[in-house]
Amino acid sequence: MEWPRRHGNAFGAILLARREPLRAGGSYNMLTDVVILAAGKGTRMRSAIPKVLQPVGGRPLIGHVLKAVSGLAGVRQVHAVLGFGAEQVKTSLGGYPAIQWWNQPEQKGTGDALRAALPGLEGADRILVLYGDVPLLRCETLRAFLDAVPAAHALGICTASIANPQGYGRILRNAAGEITGIREERDCTAEEASILEVNLGITLFPSQYLPGWLNKLKPHNAQGEYYLTDVVAMAAAQGFTVMPHGIADPDEALGVNDARQLASLERIFQRRAVEGYLDQGLRIADPARIDIRGELAFGPDCWLDPNVIIEGRVQLGAGVRIGAGAILRDSEIGDGAEILPYSHIDGARIGGGARVGPFARIRPGSEIGAAGHVGNFVEMKNVCLGAGSKANHLSYLGDARVGAGVNIGAGVITCNYDGAAKHQTVIGDGAFIGSDTQLVAPVQVGQNATVGAGSTITRDVPEGGLTLSRVPQKTVPGWKRPGKPDTGS
Repeated sequence: MEWPRRHGNAFGAILLARREPLRAGGSYNMLTDVVILAAGKGTRMRSAIPKVLQPVGGRPLIGHVLKAVSGLAGVRQVHAVLGFGAEQVKTSLGGYPAIQWWNQPEQKGTGDALRAALPGLEGADRILVLYGDVPLLRCETLRAFLDAVPAAHALGICTASIANPQGYGRILRNAAGEITGIREERDCTAEEASILEVNLGITLFPSQYLPGWLNKLKPHNAQGEYYLTDVVAMAAAQGFTVMPHGIADPDEALGVNDARQLASLERIFQRRAVEGYLDQGLRIADPARIDIRGELAFGPDCWLDPNVIIEGRVQLGAGVRIGAGAILRDSEIGDGAEILPYSHIDGARIGGGARVGPFARIRPGSEIGAAGHVGNFVEMKNVCLGAGSKANHLSYLGDARVGAGVNIGAGVITCNYDGAAKHQTVIGDGAFIGSDTQLVAPVQVGQNATVGAGSTITRDVPEGGLTLSRVPQKTVPGWKRPGKPDTGS
Protein backbone atom coordinates (compact mmCIF):
# COMPACT_ATOMS: atom_id res chain seq x y z
CA MET A 1 0.00 0.00 0.00
CA GLU A 2 1.29 3.49 -0.83
CA TRP A 3 -0.80 5.37 1.69
CA PRO A 4 1.23 7.21 4.36
CA ARG A 5 0.81 5.82 7.84
CA ARG A 6 -1.23 8.06 10.13
CA HIS A 7 -1.66 10.73 7.44
CA GLY A 8 1.27 12.95 8.44
CA ASN A 9 2.67 13.60 4.97
CA ALA A 10 -0.76 13.96 3.42
CA PHE A 11 -1.87 16.74 5.73
CA GLY A 12 1.51 18.44 5.50
CA ALA A 13 0.98 18.64 1.77
CA ILE A 14 -2.46 20.15 2.34
CA LEU A 15 -0.98 22.86 4.53
CA LEU A 16 1.52 23.71 1.85
CA ALA A 17 -1.12 23.69 -0.84
CA ARG A 18 -3.26 26.16 1.11
CA ARG A 19 -0.60 28.85 0.83
CA GLU A 20 -2.36 30.10 -2.26
CA PRO A 21 -3.30 33.52 -3.68
CA LEU A 22 -5.90 35.22 -1.51
CA ARG A 23 -9.49 35.43 -2.64
CA ALA A 24 -10.87 38.83 -3.44
CA GLY A 25 -13.44 40.23 -1.02
CA GLY A 26 -14.63 39.04 2.38
CA SER A 27 -12.27 38.57 5.31
CA TYR A 28 -9.66 36.83 3.16
CA ASN A 29 -8.28 40.03 1.70
CA MET A 30 -6.19 40.18 4.89
CA LEU A 31 -3.14 38.07 5.67
CA THR A 32 -3.85 35.78 8.61
CA ASP A 33 -1.24 33.92 10.62
CA VAL A 34 -2.29 31.02 12.85
CA VAL A 35 -0.52 30.41 16.15
CA ILE A 36 -1.14 27.11 17.93
CA LEU A 37 -0.17 27.16 21.59
CA ALA A 38 1.24 23.72 22.41
CA ALA A 39 3.85 24.22 25.11
CA GLY A 40 2.05 22.68 28.08
CA LYS A 41 3.43 19.58 29.79
CA GLY A 42 0.05 18.17 30.73
CA THR A 43 1.12 17.10 34.22
CA ARG A 44 -2.32 15.71 35.02
CA MET A 45 -2.06 13.33 32.08
CA ARG A 46 0.59 11.43 34.09
CA SER A 47 2.35 10.53 30.85
CA ALA A 48 5.82 10.89 29.37
CA ILE A 49 4.17 11.81 26.08
CA PRO A 50 3.58 15.56 25.56
CA LYS A 51 -0.08 16.42 25.97
CA VAL A 52 -0.60 17.60 22.39
CA LEU A 53 0.58 14.19 21.12
CA GLN A 54 -2.03 12.25 23.10
CA PRO A 55 -4.33 10.54 20.58
CA VAL A 56 -8.00 11.06 19.82
CA GLY A 57 -9.44 9.12 16.92
CA GLY A 58 -6.01 7.74 16.07
CA ARG A 59 -4.48 11.17 15.50
CA PRO A 60 -2.55 13.42 17.95
CA LEU A 61 -4.58 16.21 19.52
CA ILE A 62 -2.58 18.85 17.68
CA GLY A 63 -3.00 16.90 14.44
CA HIS A 64 -6.75 17.55 14.60
CA VAL A 65 -6.11 21.26 15.02
CA LEU A 66 -3.75 21.25 12.05
CA LYS A 67 -6.35 19.44 9.97
CA ALA A 68 -8.94 22.12 10.78
CA VAL A 69 -6.47 24.87 9.88
CA SER A 70 -5.47 23.15 6.63
CA GLY A 71 -8.90 23.88 5.16
CA LEU A 72 -8.62 27.64 5.62
CA ALA A 73 -7.83 29.89 2.68
CA GLY A 74 -5.86 33.06 3.19
CA VAL A 75 -3.51 31.71 5.85
CA ARG A 76 -0.02 33.10 5.37
CA GLN A 77 1.81 30.99 7.95
CA VAL A 78 1.08 28.42 10.64
CA HIS A 79 3.12 28.71 13.85
CA ALA A 80 3.33 26.38 16.84
CA VAL A 81 4.72 27.37 20.22
CA LEU A 82 6.30 24.38 21.94
CA GLY A 83 7.76 23.75 25.37
CA PHE A 84 7.74 20.38 27.10
CA GLY A 85 8.83 17.61 24.72
CA ALA A 86 9.42 20.08 21.87
CA GLU A 87 11.72 17.79 19.88
CA GLN A 88 9.33 14.87 20.30
CA VAL A 89 6.48 16.99 18.98
CA LYS A 90 8.52 18.17 15.99
CA THR A 91 9.56 14.62 15.15
CA SER A 92 6.00 13.31 15.42
CA LEU A 93 4.74 16.11 13.16
CA GLY A 94 7.46 15.74 10.54
CA GLY A 95 4.78 15.51 7.87
CA TYR A 96 3.76 19.13 8.47
CA PRO A 97 6.69 21.02 6.90
CA ALA A 98 4.77 24.31 6.64
CA ILE A 99 4.83 24.92 10.41
CA GLN A 100 7.17 27.52 11.90
CA TRP A 101 8.26 26.39 15.35
CA TRP A 102 8.78 28.59 18.41
CA ASN A 103 9.95 27.68 21.89
CA GLN A 104 8.59 28.77 25.26
CA PRO A 105 11.40 27.65 27.58
CA GLU A 106 9.43 28.25 30.78
CA GLN A 107 5.66 27.82 30.84
CA LYS A 108 4.55 31.16 32.27
CA GLY A 109 1.09 31.39 30.75
CA THR A 110 -0.65 31.78 27.43
CA GLY A 111 0.33 35.41 27.01
CA ASP A 112 3.99 34.54 27.43
CA ALA A 113 3.58 31.67 24.94
CA LEU A 114 2.17 33.93 22.24
CA ARG A 115 4.90 36.46 22.92
CA ALA A 116 7.45 33.77 21.98
CA ALA A 117 6.05 33.73 18.42
CA LEU A 118 6.04 37.52 17.91
CA PRO A 119 9.23 37.59 15.77
CA GLY A 120 7.48 35.54 13.08
CA LEU A 121 4.21 37.46 13.00
CA GLU A 122 5.43 40.66 11.38
CA GLY A 123 3.67 41.26 8.07
CA ALA A 124 0.41 39.54 8.98
CA ASP A 125 -2.77 41.60 9.33
CA ARG A 126 -4.26 39.48 12.09
CA ILE A 127 -3.39 36.54 14.28
CA LEU A 128 -5.68 33.58 14.91
CA VAL A 129 -4.73 31.89 18.18
CA LEU A 130 -5.70 28.27 18.80
CA TYR A 131 -4.74 25.62 21.32
CA GLY A 132 -3.03 22.33 20.50
CA ASP A 133 -5.19 20.24 22.83
CA VAL A 134 -8.59 21.10 21.29
CA PRO A 135 -9.24 18.27 18.81
CA LEU A 136 -12.96 18.70 18.05
CA LEU A 137 -12.67 22.11 16.39
CA ARG A 138 -14.14 22.16 12.88
CA CYS A 139 -12.72 24.00 9.91
CA GLU A 140 -16.21 25.34 9.13
CA THR A 141 -16.31 26.98 12.56
CA LEU A 142 -13.00 28.73 11.97
CA ARG A 143 -14.13 29.95 8.53
CA ALA A 144 -17.29 31.42 10.01
CA PHE A 145 -15.28 33.11 12.76
CA LEU A 146 -12.84 34.71 10.32
CA ASP A 147 -15.74 35.97 8.20
CA ALA A 148 -17.49 37.38 11.28
CA VAL A 149 -14.50 39.58 12.20
CA PRO A 150 -13.81 41.38 8.91
CA ALA A 151 -11.90 44.39 10.21
CA ALA A 152 -8.12 44.26 10.67
CA HIS A 153 -8.38 46.48 13.76
CA ALA A 154 -11.04 44.41 15.56
CA LEU A 155 -10.43 41.76 18.20
CA GLY A 156 -12.61 38.65 17.95
CA ILE A 157 -13.33 35.97 20.56
CA CYS A 158 -15.38 32.79 20.32
CA THR A 159 -17.97 32.42 23.05
CA ALA A 160 -20.78 30.11 24.10
CA SER A 161 -23.48 30.07 26.75
CA ILE A 162 -23.44 26.78 28.59
CA ALA A 163 -25.37 25.42 31.55
CA ASN A 164 -22.25 24.29 33.43
CA PRO A 165 -19.48 26.84 32.89
CA GLN A 166 -17.04 25.21 35.31
CA GLY A 167 -13.44 25.51 34.13
CA TYR A 168 -14.11 28.31 31.62
CA GLY A 169 -13.21 32.00 31.75
CA ARG A 170 -16.33 34.17 32.03
CA ILE A 171 -17.24 36.92 29.55
CA LEU A 172 -17.60 40.30 31.26
CA ARG A 173 -19.94 42.90 29.75
CA ASN A 174 -20.91 46.45 30.68
CA ALA A 175 -24.44 47.86 30.98
CA ALA A 176 -24.54 48.45 27.23
CA GLY A 177 -23.74 44.78 26.59
CA GLU A 178 -20.25 45.48 25.30
CA ILE A 179 -17.48 43.05 26.22
CA THR A 180 -15.08 44.59 28.70
CA GLY A 181 -12.91 41.61 29.56
CA ILE A 182 -12.54 37.93 30.41
CA ARG A 183 -12.14 36.65 33.95
CA GLU A 184 -10.45 33.29 34.45
CA GLU A 185 -12.44 31.07 36.79
CA ARG A 186 -9.85 31.00 39.57
CA ASP A 187 -10.02 34.79 39.77
CA CYS A 188 -13.82 35.15 39.58
CA THR A 189 -15.94 36.69 42.29
CA ALA A 190 -19.04 34.73 43.28
CA GLU A 191 -21.14 36.99 41.03
CA GLU A 192 -18.79 36.56 38.06
CA ALA A 193 -18.69 32.79 38.56
CA SER A 194 -22.47 32.70 38.00
CA ILE A 195 -22.08 34.04 34.43
CA LEU A 196 -22.99 31.40 31.85
CA GLU A 197 -21.35 33.06 28.83
CA VAL A 198 -17.81 31.71 28.56
CA ASN A 199 -14.63 32.22 26.58
CA LEU A 200 -13.78 29.28 24.33
CA GLY A 201 -10.15 30.28 23.80
CA ILE A 202 -10.32 30.84 20.04
CA THR A 203 -9.17 34.41 19.50
CA LEU A 204 -8.41 36.73 16.59
CA PHE A 205 -6.04 39.62 17.26
CA PRO A 206 -5.10 42.64 15.10
CA SER A 207 -1.37 42.07 14.70
CA GLN A 208 -0.45 45.77 14.64
CA TYR A 209 -1.37 46.22 18.30
CA LEU A 210 -0.62 42.75 19.64
CA PRO A 211 3.05 43.29 20.64
CA GLY A 212 2.16 46.32 22.76
CA TRP A 213 -0.62 44.48 24.54
CA LEU A 214 1.48 41.40 25.23
CA ASN A 215 4.34 43.47 26.62
CA LYS A 216 1.94 45.12 29.11
CA LEU A 217 0.68 41.84 30.58
CA LYS A 218 1.23 41.36 34.32
CA PRO A 219 1.04 38.09 36.30
CA HIS A 220 -1.41 39.53 38.80
CA ASN A 221 -3.68 36.52 39.17
CA ALA A 222 -4.14 33.31 41.14
CA GLN A 223 -1.80 31.40 38.85
CA GLY A 224 0.94 34.02 38.75
CA GLU A 225 0.95 33.74 34.95
CA TYR A 226 0.69 36.06 31.96
CA TYR A 227 -2.89 35.52 30.81
CA LEU A 228 -3.61 36.10 27.14
CA THR A 229 -7.23 36.77 28.08
CA ASP A 230 -6.15 39.98 29.85
CA VAL A 231 -5.51 41.48 26.40
CA VAL A 232 -9.28 41.70 25.90
CA ALA A 233 -9.69 44.14 28.80
CA MET A 234 -6.77 46.21 27.50
CA ALA A 235 -8.26 46.43 24.04
CA ALA A 236 -11.72 47.32 25.31
CA ALA A 237 -10.31 50.02 27.59
CA GLN A 238 -8.54 51.57 24.58
CA GLY A 239 -11.77 51.71 22.59
CA PHE A 240 -11.16 48.74 20.30
CA THR A 241 -14.14 46.74 19.12
CA VAL A 242 -14.30 43.32 20.81
CA MET A 243 -16.47 41.13 18.59
CA PRO A 244 -17.94 37.96 20.13
CA HIS A 245 -18.71 35.06 17.85
CA GLY A 246 -21.06 32.47 19.30
CA ILE A 247 -20.44 28.76 18.68
CA ALA A 248 -23.52 26.58 18.78
CA ASP A 249 -21.61 23.46 19.82
CA PRO A 250 -19.26 24.27 22.73
CA ASP A 251 -17.87 20.73 22.53
CA GLU A 252 -15.71 22.03 19.69
CA ALA A 253 -13.67 24.03 22.18
CA LEU A 254 -13.21 21.25 24.74
CA GLY A 255 -9.59 20.79 25.76
CA VAL A 256 -7.74 17.97 27.48
CA ASN A 257 -6.06 18.08 30.86
CA ASP A 258 -6.21 14.48 32.10
CA ALA A 259 -6.91 10.92 31.00
CA ARG A 260 -10.57 11.18 31.97
CA GLN A 261 -11.11 14.17 29.68
CA LEU A 262 -9.16 12.46 26.91
CA ALA A 263 -11.49 9.47 27.08
CA SER A 264 -14.53 11.74 27.11
CA LEU A 265 -13.37 13.55 23.97
CA GLU A 266 -12.67 10.23 22.29
CA ARG A 267 -16.33 9.25 22.75
CA ILE A 268 -17.55 12.60 21.40
CA PHE A 269 -15.23 12.26 18.41
CA GLN A 270 -16.44 8.72 17.71
CA ARG A 271 -20.10 9.73 18.04
CA ARG A 272 -19.58 12.54 15.56
CA ALA A 273 -17.76 10.31 13.10
CA VAL A 274 -20.35 7.54 13.28
CA GLU A 275 -23.25 9.97 12.87
CA GLY A 276 -21.61 11.34 9.75
CA TYR A 277 -21.15 7.86 8.28
CA LEU A 278 -24.73 6.87 9.11
CA ASP A 279 -25.95 9.98 7.31
CA GLN A 280 -24.00 8.78 4.26
CA GLY A 281 -25.72 5.39 4.34
CA LEU A 282 -23.20 3.16 6.12
CA ARG A 283 -24.89 0.35 8.06
CA ILE A 284 -23.49 0.06 11.58
CA ALA A 285 -24.98 -2.56 13.88
CA ASP A 286 -24.27 -0.62 17.08
CA PRO A 287 -23.03 2.98 16.71
CA ALA A 288 -21.79 2.96 20.31
CA ARG A 289 -19.43 0.05 19.67
CA ILE A 290 -17.19 1.04 16.79
CA ASP A 291 -13.98 3.06 16.66
CA ILE A 292 -12.90 5.13 13.65
CA ARG A 293 -9.23 6.06 14.10
CA GLY A 294 -8.58 7.33 10.62
CA GLU A 295 -10.55 7.82 7.42
CA LEU A 296 -13.16 5.49 6.00
CA ALA A 297 -14.51 5.50 2.46
CA PHE A 298 -17.25 3.06 1.45
CA GLY A 299 -19.66 2.06 -1.27
CA PRO A 300 -23.37 1.33 -0.89
CA ASP A 301 -24.77 -1.40 1.33
CA CYS A 302 -21.75 -1.95 3.56
CA TRP A 303 -22.31 -3.49 6.97
CA LEU A 304 -20.16 -3.21 10.12
CA ASP A 305 -20.81 -5.42 13.14
CA PRO A 306 -19.99 -4.33 16.71
CA ASN A 307 -16.46 -3.61 17.94
CA VAL A 308 -14.94 -3.05 14.51
CA ILE A 309 -11.86 -0.77 14.56
CA ILE A 310 -10.84 1.30 11.53
CA GLU A 311 -7.31 2.73 11.51
CA GLY A 312 -5.47 4.82 8.93
CA ARG A 313 -7.16 4.95 5.54
CA VAL A 314 -9.62 2.19 4.74
CA GLN A 315 -11.72 1.84 1.61
CA LEU A 316 -14.69 -0.53 1.36
CA GLY A 317 -16.32 -1.41 -1.93
CA ALA A 318 -20.04 -2.00 -2.40
CA GLY A 319 -21.75 -4.62 -0.28
CA VAL A 320 -18.79 -5.33 2.01
CA ARG A 321 -19.51 -6.99 5.35
CA ILE A 322 -17.13 -6.60 8.30
CA GLY A 323 -17.60 -9.01 11.19
CA ALA A 324 -17.50 -8.30 14.90
CA GLY A 325 -14.14 -7.37 16.40
CA ALA A 326 -12.32 -7.04 13.08
CA ILE A 327 -9.47 -4.52 12.79
CA LEU A 328 -8.81 -2.86 9.42
CA ARG A 329 -5.80 -0.62 8.92
CA ASP A 330 -4.69 1.12 5.70
CA SER A 331 -6.45 -1.43 3.51
CA GLU A 332 -8.79 -1.74 0.54
CA ILE A 333 -11.67 -4.24 0.53
CA GLY A 334 -13.30 -5.07 -2.80
CA ASP A 335 -16.98 -5.28 -3.71
CA GLY A 336 -18.91 -8.03 -1.99
CA ALA A 337 -15.99 -9.20 0.15
CA GLU A 338 -16.59 -10.45 3.66
CA ILE A 339 -14.24 -10.06 6.61
CA LEU A 340 -15.32 -12.51 9.29
CA PRO A 341 -15.07 -11.79 13.04
CA TYR A 342 -11.81 -10.99 14.79
CA SER A 343 -9.68 -10.80 11.68
CA HIS A 344 -6.83 -8.29 11.39
CA ILE A 345 -6.28 -6.71 7.97
CA ASP A 346 -3.24 -4.43 7.81
CA GLY A 347 -1.88 -2.73 4.69
CA ALA A 348 -3.59 -5.21 2.35
CA ARG A 349 -5.92 -5.41 -0.61
CA ILE A 350 -8.80 -7.87 -0.51
CA GLY A 351 -10.41 -8.68 -3.87
CA GLY A 352 -14.07 -8.63 -4.72
CA GLY A 353 -16.07 -11.56 -3.38
CA ALA A 354 -13.20 -12.76 -1.19
CA ARG A 355 -13.79 -14.24 2.24
CA VAL A 356 -11.34 -13.75 5.10
CA GLY A 357 -11.46 -15.17 8.61
CA PRO A 358 -12.51 -15.62 11.27
CA PHE A 359 -9.33 -15.01 13.23
CA ALA A 360 -7.19 -14.41 10.14
CA ARG A 361 -4.23 -12.03 10.04
CA ILE A 362 -3.38 -10.39 6.72
CA ARG A 363 -0.21 -8.31 7.07
CA PRO A 364 1.29 -5.51 4.94
CA GLY A 365 2.03 -6.13 1.29
CA SER A 366 -0.57 -8.86 0.89
CA GLU A 367 -3.22 -9.07 -1.79
CA ILE A 368 -6.03 -11.60 -1.96
CA GLY A 369 -7.54 -12.08 -5.39
CA ALA A 370 -11.19 -12.11 -6.33
CA ALA A 371 -13.19 -14.89 -4.64
CA GLY A 372 -10.13 -15.97 -2.64
CA HIS A 373 -10.66 -17.68 0.71
CA VAL A 374 -8.46 -17.24 3.77
CA GLY A 375 -9.72 -19.07 6.83
CA ASN A 376 -9.27 -19.27 10.55
CA PHE A 377 -5.80 -18.82 12.07
CA VAL A 378 -4.12 -18.18 8.73
CA GLU A 379 -1.40 -15.52 8.67
CA MET A 380 -0.07 -13.88 5.50
CA LYS A 381 2.67 -11.33 4.97
CA ASN A 382 3.75 -9.98 1.58
CA VAL A 383 1.68 -12.59 -0.21
CA CYS A 384 -0.27 -12.43 -3.45
CA LEU A 385 -3.00 -15.06 -3.36
CA GLY A 386 -4.52 -15.55 -6.80
CA ALA A 387 -8.17 -15.47 -7.77
CA GLY A 388 -10.19 -18.34 -6.34
CA SER A 389 -7.29 -19.71 -4.30
CA LYS A 390 -7.88 -21.01 -0.79
CA ALA A 391 -5.91 -21.23 2.43
CA ASN A 392 -8.59 -22.21 4.87
CA HIS A 393 -6.88 -23.47 8.03
CA LEU A 394 -3.94 -22.84 10.33
CA SER A 395 -1.26 -21.81 7.82
CA TYR A 396 1.55 -19.27 7.57
CA LEU A 397 2.36 -17.83 4.16
CA GLY A 398 5.14 -15.25 3.91
CA ASP A 399 6.85 -13.76 0.85
CA ALA A 400 4.85 -15.91 -1.55
CA ARG A 401 3.24 -15.58 -4.96
CA VAL A 402 0.35 -18.00 -5.26
CA GLY A 403 -1.45 -18.47 -8.57
CA ALA A 404 -5.16 -18.85 -9.29
CA GLY A 405 -7.21 -21.82 -8.16
CA VAL A 406 -4.60 -23.09 -5.68
CA ASN A 407 -5.54 -25.09 -2.59
CA ILE A 408 -3.35 -24.63 0.49
CA GLY A 409 -3.97 -27.37 3.08
CA ALA A 410 -4.06 -27.01 6.84
CA GLY A 411 -0.74 -26.41 8.58
CA VAL A 412 1.20 -25.38 5.45
CA ILE A 413 4.19 -23.12 6.06
CA THR A 414 6.37 -21.19 3.65
CA CYS A 415 9.77 -21.17 5.35
CA ASN A 416 10.77 -17.75 4.04
CA TYR A 417 13.53 -16.74 6.48
CA ASP A 418 16.90 -18.45 6.76
CA GLY A 419 18.10 -16.41 9.70
CA ALA A 420 19.71 -13.74 7.55
CA ALA A 421 17.47 -13.03 4.56
CA LYS A 422 13.92 -13.48 3.28
CA HIS A 423 13.24 -15.70 0.26
CA GLN A 424 10.23 -16.16 -2.00
CA THR A 425 7.96 -19.11 -2.67
CA VAL A 426 6.14 -19.26 -6.02
CA ILE A 427 3.18 -21.59 -6.50
CA GLY A 428 1.68 -22.02 -9.96
CA ASP A 429 -1.99 -22.01 -10.97
CA GLY A 430 -4.08 -25.00 -9.95
CA ALA A 431 -1.52 -26.48 -7.55
CA PHE A 432 -2.56 -28.50 -4.50
CA ILE A 433 -0.42 -28.25 -1.37
CA GLY A 434 -1.21 -31.01 1.10
CA SER A 435 -1.63 -30.45 4.81
CA ASP A 436 1.39 -30.01 7.08
CA THR A 437 3.77 -29.21 4.21
CA GLN A 438 6.84 -27.01 4.64
CA LEU A 439 7.94 -25.12 1.53
CA VAL A 440 11.55 -24.09 2.15
CA ALA A 441 12.20 -20.96 0.12
CA PRO A 442 13.46 -20.10 -2.38
CA VAL A 443 11.34 -22.71 -4.12
CA GLN A 444 8.82 -22.97 -6.95
CA VAL A 445 5.84 -25.30 -7.35
CA GLY A 446 4.69 -25.82 -10.95
CA GLN A 447 1.17 -25.46 -12.29
CA ASN A 448 -1.29 -28.22 -11.38
CA ALA A 449 1.34 -29.94 -9.23
CA THR A 450 0.31 -31.85 -6.12
CA VAL A 451 2.45 -31.91 -3.00
CA GLY A 452 1.57 -34.75 -0.66
CA ALA A 453 0.67 -34.07 2.96
CA GLY A 454 3.50 -33.96 5.47
CA SER A 455 6.20 -33.14 2.90
CA THR A 456 9.22 -30.91 3.33
CA ILE A 457 9.95 -29.35 -0.07
CA THR A 458 13.47 -28.01 -0.56
CA ARG A 459 13.73 -28.22 -4.38
CA ASP A 460 11.50 -26.94 -7.18
CA VAL A 461 8.41 -29.06 -7.90
CA PRO A 462 7.64 -29.71 -11.61
CA GLU A 463 4.26 -29.16 -13.21
CA GLY A 464 1.64 -31.87 -12.82
CA GLY A 465 2.23 -35.14 -10.96
CA LEU A 466 2.66 -35.84 -7.27
CA THR A 467 5.69 -34.86 -5.21
CA LEU A 468 6.30 -36.46 -1.81
CA SER A 469 8.90 -36.15 0.89
CA ARG A 470 8.19 -38.75 3.57
CA VAL A 471 9.99 -41.30 5.74
CA PRO A 472 8.55 -44.77 4.92
CA GLN A 473 5.92 -45.92 7.38
CA LYS A 474 6.68 -49.12 9.32
CA THR A 475 5.10 -51.17 12.10
CA VAL A 476 6.95 -53.07 14.90
CA PRO A 477 4.91 -56.18 15.72
CA GLY A 478 4.40 -57.06 19.39
CA TRP A 479 5.74 -53.77 20.69
CA LYS A 480 4.65 -52.99 24.21
CA ARG A 481 4.22 -49.54 25.61
CA PRO A 482 6.41 -48.90 28.70
CA GLY A 483 4.48 -49.00 31.95
CA LYS A 484 4.81 -46.80 34.96
CA PRO A 485 6.95 -48.18 37.83
CA ASP A 486 5.04 -49.76 40.71
CA THR A 487 5.67 -47.60 43.76
CA GLY A 488 3.59 -49.80 46.04
CA SER A 489 1.33 -46.95 47.05
